[in-house]
Amino acid sequence: MTALPLTAEPVCFDGQRLVIEDITALASQARTARLSNAPEFRERIRRGADFLDRLLAEDGVIYGVTTGYGDSCTVVIPPELVGELPHHLYTYHGCGAGRFLTPEETRAVLASRLCSLSQGMSGVSEALLTQLALLLENDILPLIPAEGSVGASGDLTPLSYVAAVLCGERDVWHHGERRPAAAVLAELGMAPLRLRPKEGLAIMNGTAVMTGLACLAWQRADYLCRLATRLTAINVLASAGNAHHFDAALFAVKPHPGMQQIAARLRADLACDQPQRNEKRLQDRYSLRCAPHVIGVLEDALPFFRTLIENELNSANDNPIIDGDGERVLHGGHFYGGHIAFAMDSLKNAVANVADLLDRQLALLVDTRFNHGLPANLSAATGPRAAISHGLKALQISVSAWTAEALKLTMPASVFSRSTECHNQDKVSMGTIAARDCLRVLELSEQVLAAMLIAARQGLTLRQREDSTVVLPPALANMHADLSALIPLIEEDRALDSDLITLLGHIRHQRWSLYVA
Repeated sequence: MTALPLTAEPVCFDGQRLVIEDITALASQARTARLSNAPEFRERIRRGADFLDRLLAEDGVIYGVTTGYGDSCTVVIPPELVGELPHHLYTYHGCGAGRFLTPEETRAVLASRLCSLSQGMSGVSEALLTQLALLLENDILPLIPAEGSVGASGDLTPLSYVAAVLCGERDVWHHGERRPAAAVLAELGMAPLRLRPKEGLAIMNGTAVMTGLACLAWQRADYLCRLATRLTAINVLASAGNAHHFDAALFAVKPHPGMQQIAARLRADLACDQPQRNEKRLQDRYSLRCAPHVIGVLEDALPFFRTLIENELNSANDNPIIDGDGERVLHGGHFYGGHIAFAMDSLKNAVANVADLLDRQLALLVDTRFNHGLPANLSAATGPRAAISHGLKALQISVSAWTAEALKLTMPASVFSRSTECHNQDKVSMGTIAARDCLRVLELSEQVLAAMLIAARQGLTLRQREDSTVVLPPALANMHADLSALIPLIEEDRALDSDLITLLGHIRHQRWSLYVA
């Protein structure tokens, strides 16, 4: 993820619209969080909480405040027990399992929940928002199990771990250590919260986990799209392909903007804006010739997915909605994560297709029947030792395995809705599972890209060795120089796992600036 200067402006939570980059910058600690002190913002928050207090004093009936939860909504809570109800909510939802969310993922979740509650439509107190902001500011990260949410009524079980930490319960990561939340809060002079009525629901009954993860997934997919384009350009040149498959006049007659953008980037990388004919070969195989048509699907989809994710991010998505200005309690289902589920199910499909494209490109590059003069398996060994050198033979197998696993995970999660909670939650989104699947597909696809960077380093070097007249266009020359400085040429067989780890770090921290306008 691209690190911003430490002097970058804090992300201000004031009910105004945030974008994906705000959340990812907070997740990577490139920016800090700040809860607005603007009087109009604070007053808006107070109006919702005060209205709720008045309603309770007047014996108003409010779901999850004076009633039980879900199918238990017909159970009336005795007035003297109303204050205990939110603490019971996060307590009995403490049943998560699986891996813990990473620190980056957890920060994204906290930021997403704070953004939603800052809309001022959840009836929460300033104290809750302040405590949530302090978790971000002090990097107090609830240990959140990744599994256990069906994505409606929101991310109840994982977000119960946020609620519990705000109240000084369960464990956190702090300064790289797992510690009891109570001890960390005490060290920092933070008193555990006593949740007000509705505040347990406000924290837990929303889409913050899936939305935070979706923000991270979107940014990684955007970078993957750019890097896959650069790698395709390299593979065209390395395999002596026909660069004029990306001609502007050709793409003018198929008006998908993203596809046209990918073709334009390939033309720029390959310096092939002048029309000419490749006399050696009229048509390359589909994985090269049709690369804009594959990568372009992802490029075209990203703006749409951004809209879905950012609309969810900036929504009030708990239940009920507390309209302090209109003095209304609105019971609904904004906790339903269908838009995130659709975005993540679709995004992982487009990403896996790009991984599959690169897998096919590598299969061509290592095969002497299709790479037009390059050595077998892109081995740079020469002389008698070439007979025992295997180049990228095993790497191509690993790429095939990673690609196959990514493709296997493209089954949409949203079609596996289950009826839960005594059929109260009888249609659920599975948005959080979709988001986790999407991140796993991205992880596997980034491994494919890392392997392709090794192939790029080999392929360009060997193409110039095979044909001394080949001149690398500026963008590809710069990329080749960077890769050559990072990893040595593979002449004698060696283990490549350390090279892959190095390159994965560069991918995930977005070290290369690609197609910056």
